Amino acid sequence: MESVMIRKIADNILSPAGLDTIANYNYVLSLGTQVRVHDNAFDLPEPFCGSLFLRDKILARAKECIPNSEDYTFFESLCILSACNAIAHAQMNAATANRIEAASDDVIFILSTTKGNVDSLENDLDDPRAYLATSARKIAGHFGNGNEPIVVSNACISGVCAQIAAVRALLGGKYRYAIVIGCDVLSKFIISGFQSFKALSPECCRPYDKNRRGLNLGEAAGTMILESCEEDECCNSDWLYAASSIHNDANHISGPSRTGEGSYRVLKDLLQVVDNDEIRFVNAHGTATPYNDEMESIAIHRAALDNVPVNGLKGFYGHTLGAAGIIETILSMKALENGIILPTIGFESTGTSYPLNIANQIGQCIQNGVFIKLLSGFGGSNAGIAWRRDPNRKEGGGL
Repeated sequence: MESVMIRKIADNILSPAGLDTIANYNYVLSLGTQVRVHDNAFDLPEPFCGSLFLRDKILARAKECIPNSEDYTFFESLCILSACNAIAHAQMNAATANRIEAASDDVIFILSTTKGNVDSLENDLDDPRAYLATSARKIAGHFGNGNEPIVVSNACISGVCAQIAAVRALLGGKYRYAIVIGCDVLSKFIISGFQSFKALSPECCRPYDKNRRGLNLGEAAGTMILESCEEDECCNSDWLYAASSIHNDANHISGPSRTGEGSYRVLKDLLQVVDNDEIRFVNAHGTATPYNDEMESIAIHRAALDNVPVNGLKGFYGHTLGAAGIIETILSMKALENGIILPTIGFESTGTSYPLNIANQIGQCIQNGVFIKLLSGFGGSNAGIAWRRDPNRKEGGGL
């Protein structure tokens, strides 16, 4: 009997840098950043440094592409646009052409977001648009899909948790495809909340650097389409799910474990399935806050991965919350396909207890192999997922 495999068959990234994956990947290769100082955004009392969509541009695109676009919020429009692009990508893929239909019973929609339409509560505390399930149903309904969608909202680890939820749903056998959408947009509520934590940097963030001053916030949407298939259907160029893990360190409502316990346990689980010499790099959370970067350095050291290249991509887009785990996974896949390790812009000199092998310029690596996407978040949450592109593959595990 053939083993069931989970592979990624299509993707999309929508960000202020571009409206498809290739545009975003090329932008990252150019070492640009969408992080800017915004003086008058959202009627805030002080400026903030972050990455924002040009609203008019996105709304004009939505009007062109989405029937009755006025029925959807800005957040919902982004999700639909990203999913439309990913579905079109899947239908152009020779392996899946004319096979995936978003309305089909064998397709499940999964939405990763931390805030959704929370800005709607500013005018009406009873506004039903604020319910994440409402948005998820509208998004799935746009595509004619009648399955109850899954909402994953687990702080900053949502994007990886959504991938794990998709893997579990597909391995369960009820669905063949999962359309995983990650999205968040900024608002006065969100930015002022992070300002109250004194967590925002007044300049472009500097992950793992000794002079880091905090994080930047950003907006983005990303979509991954996953497929359950038999092993003999896979080819060497496919991205295959390898392993995943979630742990909570139960340390504090907003502060991570000082020993990196939760993140370490995630890495320990992944290393039960993935060999050290397979790992080409770890794409870490890298928020550039003092405690997060320190915690990750401890966890990676405890997992004996000190020599493995580590990168963080928050300097390109800021922290995109529920989209981060999706878009950073996609960019990591695209980089490894090209034998590249993306750089950590903003990093100059080590500012953590354990000096990680931080990639601070575009590096070269073997194209086949494994990368690990690592996230951590409020409430002590930690998650990681390993993806493999390798002819000598192993069956995925580590759930």
